[in-house]
Amino acid sequence: MANKSKETAALSAVVGFLLFHTVIGVILRFQGHTPDNTTVDALMAAGMSAGEAAGTAALYARELGIFTLQTGVFGGIICGLLSAFITNKFANQTLPDYLAFFSGNRFVAVLTMVFFIPLAAIFPFIWPSIFGVIVKAGELFAATGYIGTFFYGFAMRILNVFGLHHAIYPLFWYTELGGVLEVGGQLVAGGQRIFFAQLADPTVTHFSAAATRTMTGGFLPMMFGLPAAALAMYHVADDENKTKAKGILLSAALTSFLTGITEPLEFTFLFIAPPLYVVHAVLEGLAYMLMYILNVAVGITFSRGLIDFTFFGLLQGMGKTSYQWILILGPVYAVVYYFVFKFLILKFNFATPGRSGSEVKLYRRSDYNEKDSSRANESVSNDDDSIIDSIVEALGGVENIDNIDACITRLRVTVKDPSKVASDDVWTSLNSKKVLRAGNGIQAIYGTQAEVYKNKIIQKYNIK
Repeated sequence: MANKSKETAALSAVVGFLLFHTVIGVILRFQGHTPDNTTVDALMAAGMSAGEAAGTAALYARELGIFTLQTGVFGGIICGLLSAFITNKFANQTLPDYLAFFSGNRFVAVLTMVFFIPLAAIFPFIWPSIFGVIVKAGELFAATGYIGTFFYGFAMRILNVFGLHHAIYPLFWYTELGGVLEVGGQLVAGGQRIFFAQLADPTVTHFSAAATRTMTGGFLPMMFGLPAAALAMYHVADDENKTKAKGILLSAALTSFLTGITEPLEFTFLFIAPPLYVVHAVLEGLAYMLMYILNVAVGITFSRGLIDFTFFGLLQGMGKTSYQWILILGPVYAVVYYFVFKFLILKFNFATPGRSGSEVKLYRRSDYNEKDSSRANESVSNDDDSIIDSIVEALGGVENIDNIDACITRLRVTVKDPSKVASDDVWTSLNSKKVLRAGNGIQAIYGTQAEVYKNKIIQKYNIK
């Protein structure tokens, strides 16, 4: 989310996260909540029923040893988004001279405290209600049954186009949205967390398909469906391109089968034939629903390829996972994908790799994003624009810059050819107090503006 000074944003997020939970913990203690009186036993002793006590105790947790509210993945997302916002908004901020030391990235550190402390201060008063809504939403999702599972699988594949699935599935895997189940005498929330808790419990006879219904369905399209779609694209390629198409499509199909990494295949037909992607999303939604109907419970860590299927399906046995249905329906899914894709490609003359004179290549998310819309480069302020350009020109042009950094007062640049760097008089005209030269190293003293200039040069000229 941060589009500049990413290392600053990351550090801000970590510090903000710790500050966030520390302040929450302090307020909880002022409210009379402690680790000792918020356990299930303590709450039952205070007069709550077992169900009420379990629900209330689930509201509290420890984060890195800090007693706090159970914000789970939501807390991490909130802290990350806020840190990215602060960095994007203020990393290039110029302050008055008497505060200039705190300009740029150092201003982000100051604002981390300014933003995170008030946020944490209000959280103990609003989060219990939000937490209750999340629990109810999880219960509602459970009540949607098979239809809800279909729409989950379909939606995840559609959201993948925009990269938004990464923000959604963790909510089902790690929070109450994915369900709550007692495992080994403890309440566990989140589909993947429930699966791994059951994996470690020798008394479990069959893993919960309700917990894994946001995971298991992907094995059918990733291990069988998409490789078959790749075969269909190979068969409809022009004869003179079949050799090249075979190489790239076979490797992509094998990657999907072994690891569940599907981006090369998915974004190829999304790029050239979006209707095929919609069909794929529908078939994936059906796969999720079928696996839930058949009580298949195979969990995952990374993705839904042969590797995860082996560890969490084959090695756990049919009795605990019912994995045999994946092997039974997998070939069926392969046939469906093959003939549906082949029919649609021929019917609508889609220019899949190597067909109808199209380029024999696979596409990535970045290719789709470039096609969908050109990304606007964030402009630097008009006041500094000319001096930024002049500094780069004085360094011999952007192609002469090998590396650029800054300390508190100096713009530090490594150039490829020192002879192209402008004379001291030019640097003086650019408001540099002094220029130091050592081999390929150039240090222009700009005082507290050095870091601001560095960030804007990197941003404007896309220097890595």
